[in-house]
Amino acid sequence: MNIPGNLKYTKDHEWIKVEGNVGTIGITDFAQGELGDIVYVDINPELTELTTGESFGTIEAVKTVSDLYAPASGKVLELNKKLNDEPQLVNADPYGEGWIIKVELSDVSQLNGLLDAVSYQAQLGH
Repeated sequence: MNIPGNLKYTKDHEWIKVEGNVGTIGITDFAQGELGDIVYVDINPELTELTTGESFGTIEAVKTVSDLYAPASGKVLELNKKLNDEPQLVNADPYGEGWIIKVELSDVSQLNGLLDAVSYQAQLGH
């Protein structure tokens, strides 16, 4: 299982990569493996803001639907439009081409409450 050290993680299996004040968000390798084959990523295209801890959409796999929770608050900059036609990118490359949403962070200090790679791995019991 891949758990990159340069990302922050939530207990709900989302990750965030921060560059300046922009956060790229997706789901972890563990989460995509648990969900199985992803068939649809549902995020309202009218979404303009994320609030820490609140659901911002769902991810649908063959057997289940799971909520996506915001690891940080901010203004929505971009949705990964590739996922409309290729939701399986989340399975194939969860930390790269399978990213879900980009936000301009309203407060970078919110990230202090997230897990680092070691803590996330420990939470998984590995």
